[in-house]
This record gives sequence, C-alpha cells and structure tokens, in this order.
Amino acid sequence: MNQTVKTYALFALVGVLILMTGLFQSWDYALKLVAMGLVSAIMALGVNLQWGIAGLFNVGVMGFVALGGMAVVLTSVQPVPEAWSAGGVRALLALVIGAVVVAASVVVYKRTRSALMLVALLVAGFVLYRWVRDDAVNAIEAVNPAATGYLGGLGLPVVLAWPVGGLLAAGAAWIIGKTALGLRSDYLAIATLGISEIIIAVMKNEEWLTRGVKNVNGLPRPMPYEIDLQSDPAFIDRAANWGLDPTSASTLYVKLGYVGMFAVVLVILLVLAQLALNSPWGRMMRAIRDNETSARAMGKDVTFRHLQVFILGSAICGVAGAMMTTLDGLLQPTAYQPLRYTFLIWVMVIVGGSGNNFGAILGGMLIWFLWIQVETVGPELMVWATSALPDGSALKMHLLESVQHMRLLTMGVILLLVLRFSPRGLLPER
Repeated sequence: MNQTVKTYALFALVGVLILMTGLFQSWDYALKLVAMGLVSAIMALGVNLQWGIAGLFNVGVMGFVALGGMAVVLTSVQPVPEAWSAGGVRALLALVIGAVVVAASVVVYKRTRSALMLVALLVAGFVLYRWVRDDAVNAIEAVNPAATGYLGGLGLPVVLAWPVGGLLAAGAAWIIGKTALGLRSDYLAIATLGISEIIIAVMKNEEWLTRGVKNVNGLPRPMPYEIDLQSDPAFIDRAANWGLDPTSASTLYVKLGYVGMFAVVLVILLVLAQLALNSPWGRMMRAIRDNETSARAMGKDVTFRHLQVFILGSAICGVAGAMMTTLDGLLQPTAYQPLRYTFLIWVMVIVGGSGNNFGAILGGMLIWFLWIQVETVGPELMVWATSALPDGSALKMHLLESVQHMRLLTMGVILLLVLRFSPRGLLPER
C-alpha cells in the first residue's frame, strides 16, 4: 500500500474508534480520550525526535513530564504571602548558593584537577546551603500546612506555564546531557532513568516548593468551570438551541475547548518537527544516528548535536507535561510512574513508527485509546469469555481476579505483533 494512503487509512481508523466511543459510550468520554491522546502524541513526538531521528535512548521521559507539571504550579498558582514572609527569600537564596557552589566546583576542578580541593569546596558549600535553607524551609512548611505549606507560584495565566514547562525540561536536559551524553546508549538509558527518579523524589519531598505528596489541587485552567457555565443565562440559551441540557453542554464545551487548544499546540510542534526533519540539520542528525564514526570523520560535532536534539525532545515532553497537569487540574507527584510516562510513550513511538513524526502521533493516539479502553471494556470481555465455565471453577476465578492485568498483557501483545509483522512500525520512516 502506498505510504500516503496508509497514513490516511490508519488515522481514519483512529477517528472511527473515537466516533464509536462517542456513539456507544459517551461523547464526554470520547473527547477526554482525544484530549489525553493529543498530549500523549506530543510526548511521543518528543521521544521520536531523540530516538527516531538522533538515536538517543532516553528512558527518563517521566522526569521531564513531571517538570512540566511542576511548571504549572510555579507559574500559575497565586503566591502565598505568609510563606514568602516566613522564609521565601532565604529559601531562594539557598538555591542560588547551591547553584554557585556547583558551578564553582566545576571551574575549580577544571583549573586545578585537585580532587581534595573539589571535595573541600563541595563540603563547605553543602554546609552553607543547609544552614541557609533548613530554617527557611521549616518556616514555610509550617504556614497552614493543611491548605498551603508552600510558596505558591507567580499567579500568571496558566497557558504561560506550557512554554515554561518546556524551558524547565530543557534546562534539566542540558544538565543531564552535559553529564551523560558521552555514555554508551545502555549507560545513557540507566543514567536518564536514575535522574528522572531523582526529579520525582525531589518533587515528593520538597514540600515548600510543590507541597510534596500532599498534592496541589484546584490549579487554574484556561477554560471556564462547568458550574459557572451552567449558571450563565446566555450559555443556557445556547445549550437549548443546540438541543442539550446545560450540564451536558457545559461538559462538552469545556472538553472541546481543551481539544482545540491541544490540537493547535500539536500542529505547531508537528510543523516545526517536519521542517527540522527535512532540513539539512535533520539529514545531518540521521547521518549521525546511522554512522556516528563517519559523521565525526566529516567534521561534525556529534556530542554538541546530540545535546541539541536531547534538549529539544525533552522540552517537548515538558510542554506535554504542563498541558496534562492543566487538563487534570492537579499536581500529584506520586502519580508519575515509569510504566505510564516512560514505557508507554516508548510503545507509542515503536508501534507508530520510529523516525516518522506522523507515526509517533498515530502511535500516541492509538496506544492511548487502547490503554484506556482495555481497562474499561476488559472486565466485561473477561466475564463474557468465562461465561461458559462453571461457577466456582478455579480457572474462571483466576481469570476474573487477574483482569486488572489485561492492560499490560494487551500492550505486550500489541508490541509483539507489530514487531513481528511490521518491525519498523505502522508508519515506518521513509
């Protein structure tokens, strides 16, 4: 089948699945699937930029997504004046001291190559950092800990948190890249996974910054609240003209708004990714991916180019993380798990087609749809499949009790089938 026709056919298939969800389940549920599918597609686009185009094996996607979520809190939440008065300035000063100590340590070691001097500087800097930080943090976390206990944010519009999330992820990627991009691919994977776990651990424990495991609820949103729309006479009249009750109309209106905003971001990123892919820069990155030694012999700075694409892909994941937190209206550090925010994103890229931006988007939409629907429809299918077995059967009881694992089983089967019959993905790289 022609590649263009295949692309249209597969995207049409995803569209049919969404339409069937709306017809047989609910349109509210279908739109929510589309919204999260678009966010997942953006994450897959970022990973595809790193792996499919540059060959970088990043298993720390979860950390960059989490930084995007944290950006929503730091940007859009209103500041807590009492917490700032208690120790906000001193806590920020401690962060500055920590950054200066690290930078000074790098400079000193490069000039002196003295391990003893490096250790002495780090120990002295750590003592100073903790002396400045500890009292300030304790004072901040003591301010109404049930409701706040943190500094809050800048009180800016929440949409501004999306590029800020990309910048935070890009900054972290620069630090990680300068440290780990010289490693072999398997060691790079271990390093990125470990650093992403460190990011999550910091978010869980630094309550003065993100409330930690207490979570941040009621985050600002770019769309109006459904309850406000339901009490608006003008909206009620429009809902009546649409033939809908105010409750259903308000829910659909908000979901459609999110879908529209997320689609605009995805289209912008896709256009930029396609321009990069088809540019001399994109051809250079694929040449580095295919034969790094040859690219070095041609005078290409492979390490710098790897750092470039690593930062770009991580920034895209950060934007997606901020969008997802905005949609949820909640920052929950404990919810960031490698299975959901690393493994599943990799499945999307592999199934969709590594090296093909449209394949990454297709994989993001399709795998997210199946990931959610298996949990919804799986128990009913298992009840139907075991209906012929007698009640009390050990096999029937085992299958019904194991139904919660159908989601993982399904993802594994899909991955195996795609790798067997289409090893380069549904939409392979041209």
